[in-house]
Amino acid sequence: MWIIAAALIDPPMQKKSPLNSASVSPRALVVLLVCAAACLLVTRTLPAFFRSEAPANLSQRTLSFAERVAYQRAVEDVYWRHRIWPKERPDAKPSLEAVMSQAQLERKVADYLHKSQALEDYWQRPITAEQLQAEMNRMAKHTRQPDVLRELFEALGDDPFVIAECLARPALADRLLTNWYAYDQRIHGTVKRRVEAELQKHTAVEQIKQFSGKYSAIEFVRKDSPYGKENHDVRHSIKLTSREWRETMQELAATFKCARSDTQALVQRGRPASLEQANNATMDAYKTIPIGKLSSLQEDETCYYVTAVIKTSSDHVERAIVVWPKQSFNQTVFNTGSRYNPSTDNWTPTSVSNAPTARAYHTAVWTGLEMIVWGGSDGNQSNTGGRYDPSTDSWTAMSSSGAPSGRSLHTAVWMENEMIVWGGYDGATEVNTGGKYDPSVDSWTATGSISAPTPRYSHTAVWTGSEMVVWGGENNSAGLNTGGKYNPVTNSWIASSMSNAPTSRYGHTAVWTGTEMIVWGGYNVDTQQYLNTGARYNPPTNTWLATNTTNAPEGRSDHTALWTGSEMIIWGGSFFDVGNYYLNTGGKYNPASNSWTVTTTDNAPIARDSHTAVWTGTEMIVWGGFGGGYLNTGGRYNPISDSWLPTGDTPSARAFHAGVWTGSEMIIWSGISPSGDPYPNTGAKYDPSTDAWLAISNTNAPTGRQLPTAIWTGTEMIVWGGYSYDGTDHYWNTGGRYNPIADTWSATTVTNAPVGREYHTAVWTANEMVIWGGSYADPFPVGLNTGGRYNPGADSWTATTTTGAPSPRDSHSAVWTGSEMIIWDGLFDQSGGRYNPVMDSWTATSTTNAPSGRAIHTAVWTGSEMVVWGGYFFDGLSHYLNTGGRYNPQLDTWMATSTIDAPDGRMTQTAVWSGSEMIVWGGNAASSNYFNTGGRYDPIADTWLATSTVNAPDGRYHHTAVWTGNEMIVWGGISHGYTGTGGRYCARSGPTPTPTPTASPTGTPTATTTPTPTGTPTVTPTPGVTPRVTPTPRSRPSPKPRP
Repeated sequence: MWIIAAALIDPPMQKKSPLNSASVSPRALVVLLVCAAACLLVTRTLPAFFRSEAPANLSQRTLSFAERVAYQRAVEDVYWRHRIWPKERPDAKPSLEAVMSQAQLERKVADYLHKSQALEDYWQRPITAEQLQAEMNRMAKHTRQPDVLRELFEALGDDPFVIAECLARPALADRLLTNWYAYDQRIHGTVKRRVEAELQKHTAVEQIKQFSGKYSAIEFVRKDSPYGKENHDVRHSIKLTSREWRETMQELAATFKCARSDTQALVQRGRPASLEQANNATMDAYKTIPIGKLSSLQEDETCYYVTAVIKTSSDHVERAIVVWPKQSFNQTVFNTGSRYNPSTDNWTPTSVSNAPTARAYHTAVWTGLEMIVWGGSDGNQSNTGGRYDPSTDSWTAMSSSGAPSGRSLHTAVWMENEMIVWGGYDGATEVNTGGKYDPSVDSWTATGSISAPTPRYSHTAVWTGSEMVVWGGENNSAGLNTGGKYNPVTNSWIASSMSNAPTSRYGHTAVWTGTEMIVWGGYNVDTQQYLNTGARYNPPTNTWLATNTTNAPEGRSDHTALWTGSEMIIWGGSFFDVGNYYLNTGGKYNPASNSWTVTTTDNAPIARDSHTAVWTGTEMIVWGGFGGGYLNTGGRYNPISDSWLPTGDTPSARAFHAGVWTGSEMIIWSGISPSGDPYPNTGAKYDPSTDAWLAISNTNAPTGRQLPTAIWTGTEMIVWGGYSYDGTDHYWNTGGRYNPIADTWSATTVTNAPVGREYHTAVWTANEMVIWGGSYADPFPVGLNTGGRYNPGADSWTATTTTGAPSPRDSHSAVWTGSEMIIWDGLFDQSGGRYNPVMDSWTATSTTNAPSGRAIHTAVWTGSEMVVWGGYFFDGLSHYLNTGGRYNPQLDTWMATSTIDAPDGRMTQTAVWSGSEMIVWGGNAASSNYFNTGGRYDPIADTWLATSTVNAPDGRYHHTAVWTGNEMIVWGGISHGYTGTGGRYCARSGPTPTPTPTASPTGTPTATTTPTPTGTPTVTPTPGVTPRVTPTPRSRPSPKPRP
């Protein structure tokens, strides 16, 4: 047995108190530890003599502060070994000492000790031995990465006392303190009293903007109503199904303490309400909500707020809200700069000095050293950009001499040493020009225009390693199924064949498999169909091969697609059929066998679209999105076991958020939420090894927003761009770099940054983030085919060329091949382009055999091909696709993905690449059809296998999904409301993960045994698709609708 006394060890230079606990003789201790380790790792339980009910007959034991720091270093070393070091980076992964100082280690230890002390002194809730034991048992029982947890235990000497003190205590102290802190009026009372005084002074709703809090405005729209269909382009609106409308109006009525609903009255009078009566009563709940009246002061974990309804009707309600944030931990109890455990990564501000001007629909790529943002629009199309260097937190303006014309909704890819921008919208029309930007000399070279694809935007582009392949997209409200291959060396285009190419589409996905680009799903604006078709494009042979539709997922858009190494995985998405239907289904497409395998829906996350999904190397992790409400739920999908596992305690429900997989944890941030702050700048980290969520700090985090892009550089997550509304549209050209080791945010410079935008794409090259395309509204959507390359090392931006770039677009897909960024479709036109950042040039992707045009599809890179799947197209009606294609940039050819056993057509699903399969899950295919199904696509066999639905999360869309190396984790999204649930999906087959090596071996802490490495996940980051909102039918002629 071990006993933890209340006293804690203080940091050096402070008076130390003894830590009371038990100890035994060295020989006996060895025996006990071996027994305990065996029990923990094999049976996930401890023997009785280590449990709290064992007799307290052992002598006391202590840990010095120095010992705790040594053990902390051992824990950090395990997490660092598993963090992804992008293979595109030219430099070797450094040792832990190079990225984490001794002072940072000491601050982490001091942080959890101070939190433990605060629980005892301030709340009289000391952490007990029983609690530590329970936390250890929870970790052992619920771990989703037993190999990683085993490494952590080994790093701590397999010593239960050390594990309790140095692994369980930090996590438990943080979680308990968060719960007690959030609603303590001793801490937040000052803010509350100040707000109450303001409310007494300003009582009229007309004075709401005079409050000192943050003002925002949101419109709730019943999407299946005439108003919803006529006003689907409103940017700051939340589209609701009839069910969601009823639930939201009920919640608003409750906020104003309105009279009970007619349904409640009927029941109280002894006449049970029928379903029809209940629906009618709750549908009319909006009538009870007062107009122009401030609500009483409301409270949630992070803020106080008041709301007011400005306008109500049977199909839309305009709501204003003012938010006052509560005092943060660091401002109160921990004002000395304490840091969380890496399991609870925090934020640090990114520099805005010299950042590019605000814009939307730009592009961003990562070069390995910098993020390059270029193009976009802030009302005017921009051909400016900037390079952001995260190592110096600085922006560098990109030269505009010789740069492509201003644009948005373009694509950008990184090709080893240049960013290639192509296509987009220049403010008047679509363009088919582009440029190659070389950050080393800050110069542009126009991409060739001879034989370039037709002008377009919202297309996709993938980089094959030698060419950029552009395909699909939209031109003059018409979808395209054409494309081209751009060779940056010869500065020449070769049209992609249209023979056997998929139908035109946007909202589809495209992934590169290493030899082919696979396009799937999306929306065909001409036929108004959401597609479940696709094709594999082989660039060398310039040929298309249709993907099988047998067992393919149903047609969709806004889904996700990832390349696993052997399969394209489609998941989630949605389609529109009278109403929006969200999907939590998916499929795995195997191009080798041209076959689909349905992804299971057992325990899968609820149906959703516009979620995020990442591939970790073994799992697809899905989070957030929209599924009838904004979701804060997700799941991890493991294609090897074809199974889902739910995530643990979660952040607040949300969708349109950002999410990345670091190799050790999934980090989510910001998005849009239906209650409290509509645009929270909060986030959380999910650690599958301990199956635990921990909130991350929002100190100095960027302004909250929806639809930011996020990439992982190997040491930092970079978020950029996005949109928020406070009575005025804001398209952000700001961002931040989050360092999970230092638990800090650094602002990305705005100097030379691309114009603010949303619905853009971002890829990481080797040292830069390349942003491309996207859109903003003024007042109608304006597409961009501009972008920028951001260098985090220099904190600088360099604009991407627009010469030869694809036409302006959003809703496209983008993947990084290792040398080029390939963007595809988004315009329903099958167009795309390959951007070579070394040459700063574009090459059109072939449209021959390309999948049909689509948007809101998914695309993954397999290592040789881009696999596109799902999405939707619109031809008067929305069509959800379960088709796709594999694009081979080397050959500039497409091959269709099989539809046999493919998931149902959908959009807004997520897709991750497992190393051998693309796993697709969730999404939607109509207003209320949210999938919790999916599929695993094997591109070699061209086959799909359905993902299991046993224990799968509820169907959802606008969630996120990441791959952990052996599982896909899905979380958040929308499913009849915002959700904070998720799941882990384990597929039945996949590559054996191995640890990521560092540049040199790290030292072994003196207080612990040498960790013995075991097989652990190493993830190869694969491009994902920017979350998209649910598409709605568009009338023609009209601007491109904002779903």
